Amino acid sequence: MNKRIILRVLVSFVFAFPIISNAQVGISLGPHVGIQKAQDADESNYLFGGTARVKFAAIAAEGSISYRQEDYESGAVTVKSWPVTASGLFYPLPALYGVVGAGWYNTTFDFNDTYNMSGFNDRTEQEFGWHLGAGLELPISPKTKIFGDIRWVFLEYELENLPSTVVEDVNADFYSINVGVLFGI
Repeated sequence: MNKRIILRVLVSFVFAFPIISNAQVGISLGPHVGIQKAQDADESNYLFGGTARVKFAAIAAEGSISYRQEDYESGAVTVKSWPVTASGLFYPLPALYGVVGAGWYNTTFDFNDTYNMSGFNDRTEQEFGWHLGAGLELPISPKTKIFGDIRWVFLEYELENLPSTVVEDVNADFYSINVGVLFGI
């Protein structure tokens, strides 16, 4: 069974190699902005950051860093996050892509003054999350592209030790709708 899988992967690379070797490697950098909404957050919020992509024919690798923030339970807890993500992109059509990846979320939990005085201290933690999505990438000049995508992120915050009247089983999974500009280098 494992030999068949390895053989299929090797054959796929042999047939794909001429396509990849003739394709130009495209490296792009640029800013992105978006709107995001966690399922249990009080409201939608904005995010912003930077994106880098390396594209080989119909696949690409992407790295990004962003800043986002959301409030829970009428401002009892403000969550600020600086996600650093790595993604794989697959282009079934030249302008359309699917994306899957993982991220490291450096997250600060900022409790309001009432809870700070009750012994709940602000803290910063690192969380791990997964994401998937789809998007469009359109050239606007030979070295400039615009992109837009929607991503669903699966992330579990641990808000333990809070009274159940404040926060119960927070669902921090969220979606983000992003747009950005990529400049070829």
